Amino acid sequence: MTEQELARALMMQGILSAQQVQEAAKQRSGGKRFAQVLVDNGWASRSDIMALDPTALQAESTSLNFTKKDTDTAPAQTGLGQGEQRDLDDTGVRIHGEEDRHDDPNLGPIILYVNELLKIAVQMRASDMHLEPREDGLLPRYRVDGQLRAGGLIPKELMPPILSRLKVLCHLDITEQRLPQDGRFRADIGGLTFDFRVSTLPTIYGEKIVIRLLDRSSLVTDLRQLGFQGDTRDTFQDMLQRSQGMILVTGPTGSGKTTTLYAALAATRDDTKNVITVEDPVEYELTGVNQTNVHPEIGLTFAAQLRSILRQDPDVILVGEIRDGETADIAIRAALTGHLVLSTLHTNSAVAAVTRLQDMDIAPFLIASSLSGVVAQRLVRMICRSCRVRMGEDDPEYEAWVSRLNLEPGFPLYHGEGCEECNDRGTRGRLAIIELLPVEREIRRAIMNKASSMDLRDIAIANGMRTLWQDGLSKLRQGLTTPDEIARVLLGTEEGIDEESPATAGAGGPAH
Repeated sequence: MTEQELARALMMQGILSAQQVQEAAKQRSGGKRFAQVLVDNGWASRSDIMALDPTALQAESTSLNFTKKDTDTAPAQTGLGQGEQRDLDDTGVRIHGEEDRHDDPNLGPIILYVNELLKIAVQMRASDMHLEPREDGLLPRYRVDGQLRAGGLIPKELMPPILSRLKVLCHLDITEQRLPQDGRFRADIGGLTFDFRVSTLPTIYGEKIVIRLLDRSSLVTDLRQLGFQGDTRDTFQDMLQRSQGMILVTGPTGSGKTTTLYAALAATRDDTKNVITVEDPVEYELTGVNQTNVHPEIGLTFAAQLRSILRQDPDVILVGEIRDGETADIAIRAALTGHLVLSTLHTNSAVAAVTRLQDMDIAPFLIASSLSGVVAQRLVRMICRSCRVRMGEDDPEYEAWVSRLNLEPGFPLYHGEGCEECNDRGTRGRLAIIELLPVEREIRRAIMNKASSMDLRDIAIANGMRTLWQDGLSKLRQGLTTPDEIARVLLGTEEGIDEESPATAGAGGPAH
């Protein structure tokens, strides 16, 4: 990317003004790079620049020749900002298993380029980095707080060596471009250790690579931080202290189920217990936990691995996901024979987990006897604490949300105005909306009688279950999230939502 292209991209993202570009061009003297001038003046951050051109601060400058048209017509847009930046030290990128050469000035440009891409993703606190082949180049996109945000297009000629470098890091076959491949590697970046999980997928323009970033130091194990509040948190912790039974965490893909499972596991482990997991794959390494991977290609499925685990004298078993009736049957029987079993299911609500197990041909008496509780959850973006303001009741947007969500008049709604901390987006970080179904006497009796999910739901609510709507609106009242986030993740998705209006589901009531 030339300096002219870099300047245009920064202006299009609203990071630079036309006057700043012209002033930076004047300040270039003695061979000083244009990008370095921007950083020195505080007009753009290193991460802003490297997200568009990872070599801009290392490579030799190219000529800068702006026209008045270039600086006058660029539209202002919000771009990759400083709100998600992570403060890193200057130790560079050190790949585990490779010779330590991070200070070597003779490192190849592609190695440096890939290192900068990884560093950008870490600085932005991205959970995933997508490298998408396009007709005219390779587009990096970063998932931050659940949303993908595009970086600058990488020239087409750099695409093959970048993809090959990532395959080498993962010990994948660099000659295989027709079949998907999966791998992983570990690196120290800025003094922090990250696991990178890599997946390749052939597309019409080349191989797409998605890199999942797993920060080993940032795993949240505090249930309060995850979104468990008040009585819900206390009840869930009580379940985790039992010596047997099965606890399920449900929700769609990307709803934070794995994080909740790890937090639950952290609450159960101690030196007196043998804790074993079977996962696909192991995401975070936990001290004091025996973690195993499934390998379906050699017949080592969840069910097969679970059978072996039961011969290892476990106290607590984590099953990454219950995908079939065989795995469900073994897990339930393990819960009945003195083991605490934690696992996940893909269902929209807590009570739907019961009917899903029944659909897997699990006998109702086994479900009723083994199941201790079910957590259903969704992830919502949190309002930035630095710029949170309450909506005025005379605001047309406020009135529209009150009407759409059937809220009582005067219900407090908040939003973020946008600031440097959140890159003018008004949101920063995510929080779980939680529904916890404790399986007690009445629920067990209803399961034994093959009650419908709606009947189970009615019984649970009558016994005090806080629904997804109730928890969501409680967090809305506290100013933790926005009404559009609640609508995005809950409207039309919760089982039985047509019969239960948002107002009935807990628009009122005190927040815990």
